[in-house]
Amino acid sequence: MMMEELDKSTYTVDESLTKSGFGKFQIFVLFYAGMGWIGEAMEMMLLSFVGPAVQAQWDLSAREESLITSVVFLGMLIGAYSWGIVSDTYGRRQGFLFTAIVTSFSGLLSAFAPNYYALISVRFVVGVGLGGGPVLWSWFLEFVPAPNRGTWMVVFSTFWTLGTILEASLAWLIMPRLGWRWLLALSSLPSFILLLFYNHTPESPRYLCMKGRTEAATQILQKIATQNNTTLPAGTLISDSHIQLSENPQIQSLEIQDSDSGDLEIPDSQSGDLETLQLVNPEGKESTKSESGGVITLLTPKLIRSTFLLWMVFLGNAFAYYGIVLLTSELNNGNKNCEAKKEVNSEHLMNDDGLYKNVFISSFAEIPGLIISALIVDKMGRKMSMSLMLFISCIFLAPLIFSESEIITDISLFGARICISASFTIVYIYAPEIYPTSVRATGIGVASSVGRIGGIICPLVAVALVHGCHQTIAILLFELVIFLSGLAVCFFPFETSGCKLNDSVTDI
Repeated sequence: MMMEELDKSTYTVDESLTKSGFGKFQIFVLFYAGMGWIGEAMEMMLLSFVGPAVQAQWDLSAREESLITSVVFLGMLIGAYSWGIVSDTYGRRQGFLFTAIVTSFSGLLSAFAPNYYALISVRFVVGVGLGGGPVLWSWFLEFVPAPNRGTWMVVFSTFWTLGTILEASLAWLIMPRLGWRWLLALSSLPSFILLLFYNHTPESPRYLCMKGRTEAATQILQKIATQNNTTLPAGTLISDSHIQLSENPQIQSLEIQDSDSGDLEIPDSQSGDLETLQLVNPEGKESTKSESGGVITLLTPKLIRSTFLLWMVFLGNAFAYYGIVLLTSELNNGNKNCEAKKEVNSEHLMNDDGLYKNVFISSFAEIPGLIISALIVDKMGRKMSMSLMLFISCIFLAPLIFSESEIITDISLFGARICISASFTIVYIYAPEIYPTSVRATGIGVASSVGRIGGIICPLVAVALVHGCHQTIAILLFELVIFLSGLAVCFFPFETSGCKLNDSVTDI
């Protein structure tokens, strides 16, 4: 009887968001987080243009050119891990505030680098800031109602595509006229926009609720309901972990035994004060404090299999995606160098319309990738969608093992980028769904960090091997990594399509 009264007098964050729906409030959150995603995409895409231009201007070796890209990924590896822990400990807003500060100022500063070593040092700091991208992803996810989460996360991914297209357009316009320094400076603008509107951003109510700050979470949920022209569910906000706790047979038994003696304090359902439910815990601790979080939690029995597989998939996706982006420019120049056996001077490179055209056109491959992922992510499920896209990507790259024809190269890279961008979009949807709120940003951050290892390695393959006229070896390595990633997806322990987000490991 008591459990029925508790159910009627409380509601969870998921129930509130579902009732409020996706409205004006989420639109603002979508565009703010999307601006951060545009900024990260632009900072990553510019590597395709800045690397070759700086190599020609400063007479760098292929290895030195590769390092310009690799140091960014090294910084992202450190940043993704660090910012994830910061946002899980101090809040999502604190996490993306510091990432925006680091990315914007270091990105602008890199435009004034006087020499090669100064450039790679500042670009490393840019990478540390860019590592906070998954924090914005988690923040937006925690405002989206569960029934349409997959579709809206795909919509969110379109901002990355917009960023890649915008950067390709900007490079085509700026590089031949003003050079790579102006491209670096203008590419930092989206991060400054994040700082401009930061004071208008709310903290995640799910994060606040998980931390026991239900009053602050309720205020934000009320604001969401008001802006979306709806109302909150009747009753008092309570975290999902409290609901799971109240449904525990041992706790119910304890309540029945102690209700006769009067030893157990059960709140009056009409009073609205349910905070004392935190005392009903098998370990005698507050439920919001009982889970320490952090990297160690990712390796607990319930999460360790998902964690290791996710790391493998992130590494494979990052290796393939950034590798294909770099191959678009490197095969455009690399094959010519192998055939002609001559250097390309700086002026010719920056005025090579073929390079900008190929990168620009290949950026549009992400649009059909997004459409495909939107159509299949909820209907086929996350696992089937990811594995299918990865295996098809292998098929598209296969002709490049045998052929160096320009037409076949363009078609193969275009098709592979469609599939790999779709797969990357879906893994970014799946990753935050498998982790509870207490370690969500940390889990995505660590997985993203592992993915950056793939980003660090791929320039050595896409740039060094192609420059050394070893295209076949490079493509075979890409095929192997993508295939193993698709295989890893098949071993994920559960599907998350349509499921609610968990707040703690005990909810899984």
